Amino acid sequence: MKKIVQDGNPVLREHAQEIPANLFNTPKLTKMLEDMKASLDAATHGVALAAPQISLPWRIFIVRYDRMLPDSEEEREADLGIFINPEIVKTSRKKSNIAEGCLSVDGIYGTIDRYEQATVKAQDADGVWFTRGGGGILAQAFQHEIEHLDGILFIDHAENLERHES
Repeated sequence: MKKIVQDGNPVLREHAQEIPANLFNTPKLTKMLEDMKASLDAATHGVALAAPQISLPWRIFIVRYDRMLPDSEEEREADLGIFINPEIVKTSRKKSNIAEGCLSVDGIYGTIDRYEQATVKAQDADGVWFTRGGGGILAQAFQHEIEHLDGILFIDHAENLERHES
C-alpha cells in the first residue's frame, strides 16, 4: 500500500499525464490500480482517490461506489469504479453548495459549489471507452478527482474551511 500524500507535495499540483495505449493490459498498469485500491481501502473515510494522491503522475481515479450509499450496519463488498484518462463531457446547469473534504488535505473541510449532475467519459482497465453519469456524491467525486488530475485541490476554491480532528 502506498501512503496518501498531503498538501505541499509537488505531485498534487502537477497536471497528470494521460495513460498511453501501450500501457493498457500491462503488469505496470495493474500494479498502479492495485496500489490505488489498497490505499483507498485503508482510508476508510474516503470514497475516491486520484493517482497523484499516491505519487503516481497519471490521469487515473477510482471510486468506491459502496461507500457512497447511505450508512447501514451491514458490511458491503467493495464496488470499485476505475476511470482512466477521464474527462467531464456533460454537467447539469444547477450547482449546489456542499460540504467537502480530501484525503490529501486530511482534517480540513469546507463548502464548495459543485454541479449536481456530471457525466464522465473514460477508459476502463482494458482501454475500452465508456461513459458514466451520476448525481449527488458521485457527481461531486467526478469533479473533485478530475481537478486532482489537473493539479487543483478543493481548498483552492472552497469556502468556510475548518479543521476537524479525526
